[in-house]
Amino acid sequence: MLTSEHTATLTTIVGPEHIATGDSERSLHSRDQSSHAAHLPEVVVWPTTTEHVRLVAAFANQHRIPVTAWGAGSSLEGNPIPVEGGIVVDFARMNRILAVHAEDFQVTVQTGVLYQDMNKTLARFGLFFAPDPGANASIGGMIANNASGTRTVRYGATRDNVLALEVVLANGDVIRTGSRSIKQAAGYDLTHLFVGSEGTLGLVTEATLKLAPLPEHFSAVVTSFATTEEAAEAVFNIIGTGLSPAALELVDTATVAAINGAGEFDLPVAPNLFIEFHGATEATLETELKLVRAVCAESGCRTFTSGLGRAARNRRWDARHEVAELLIRTHPGHGYIITDAAVPISQYPALVADTAETLRELEGVRGFLVGHAGDGNMHAIVFFADTPDEYARVQQAFNDHIVEKAISLGGTCTGEHGIGIGKQKFLAQELGTNSVELMRQLKALLDPNGILNPGKVVSPI
Repeated sequence: MLTSEHTATLTTIVGPEHIATGDSERSLHSRDQSSHAAHLPEVVVWPTTTEHVRLVAAFANQHRIPVTAWGAGSSLEGNPIPVEGGIVVDFARMNRILAVHAEDFQVTVQTGVLYQDMNKTLARFGLFFAPDPGANASIGGMIANNASGTRTVRYGATRDNVLALEVVLANGDVIRTGSRSIKQAAGYDLTHLFVGSEGTLGLVTEATLKLAPLPEHFSAVVTSFATTEEAAEAVFNIIGTGLSPAALELVDTATVAAINGAGEFDLPVAPNLFIEFHGATEATLETELKLVRAVCAESGCRTFTSGLGRAARNRRWDARHEVAELLIRTHPGHGYIITDAAVPISQYPALVADTAETLRELEGVRGFLVGHAGDGNMHAIVFFADTPDEYARVQQAFNDHIVEKAISLGGTCTGEHGIGIGKQKFLAQELGTNSVELMRQLKALLDPNGILNPGKVVSPI
């Protein structure tokens, strides 16, 4: 527990205008956008420099005070919830773009910068950071969770687009990993050790990111199918044909109906695929569109609409990004669980079919299925009576079942949301006990006092 002396020292480190102990700020930093229970931190600090972070970490380590990093709070697995209280380090005021290396397609930023805000600036240079989590997440949060999203099928996840990091370790030491060279083979790959570690191994303060040119030409497609299973099979056929969509999303009938109702859309009320292609020339796009039309026709599509203008395309993608928030808003007073399983693309139809069947058979829930289908990532969100018994029942009968099915198909318990609070129990099943034990040893080496985001990823030794 923090004492008044602890708080006074933290105030000296970051300044009185960058620290809060009031109920309002503590409450705002007690939960993310998941359904996991809130936990209040004892204090929130807003560092503005790496030196602030270094001093806070060293002080917390000396006094065995938990430290949890905070980005935008948009995560979906309880990743930044301070389950053991202590200090929340909010990076919102470390939000500078430090250097744009336009000629190298790179940018170096402080990790509190928000993804969408950064891309607005980069657009002036004809560049963008491709991983798209939907929410206006912080870069630090995207790095911590290895966020991905709609464009992963073409551009990769955050991990594939990080070149170098500055990291503050638990004891306050500052290290740099990687370089601005695209090819790197110097020593152990420390950069990617920290990407996806959810703030349990170090606090990332600076990052150099790989960028992509803004696409010269694009084409958006919406196609519908009779069943969710047929739409999932079409996904496999599209990828198997060698097409390279920039995005390929699946939304089931219930989700389409919700999107139509909220956004004045007129999508066919059936399972839909949202597909987008990026190309250097219109001729390239025309070739891909002809092929994808043929593949969808062979897969039994009912409707196929292509050539959407930029405004229509943007509205549809905005609707897709806002689905979870829309559904939660329209189910007030309900409990909810969001799944995040992923499988090899050949097994995606099997995972979707099993999920759809489970939803049909599970009583007392209302379910919606969406997915980053092009990379085998599937989400479902289910709503139910908001009681502890119902939460436990649906957790076991639905979420746990889907995760175990994904693992049995050669997949993973989490494609992009991270381990957080809810997925620890599946790590040994997916990776084996020896791998989990090695993770514990790495955690103990880098954070021997267990102060960094305790309760996440792996349990203590």
